[in-house]
Amino acid sequence: MTGTTRSSAELDYRRRKILFRSWHRGMREVDLVLGTFADAEIARLSEEELAAYEALMAEPDGDILKWVTGEAPVPHHHDTPVFKRILAYRGTAASQQS
Repeated sequence: MTGTTRSSAELDYRRRKILFRSWHRGMREVDLVLGTFADAEIARLSEEELAAYEALMAEPDGDILKWVTGEAPVPHHHDTPVFKRILAYRGTAASQQS
């Protein structure tokens, strides 16, 4: 089970690959953060936003988790509008579960 709640049938190859990678990181916590964001937003990301998201996904899971939780500062090159959307989505998704 991947955890994804969306079909990738209508997505282009690049977005399908990114969606899959978002849910198959290795660290479940990061799977949930990136996977749920990708489920909701992948179809709406521009080519530039996809590039920023792919660059973020190239980082180690432990680093991403620290940046998302605020345990470590986000490096300047990843402090992008896409990362801010991930944080905003994470906050929205967490508040909906309460």
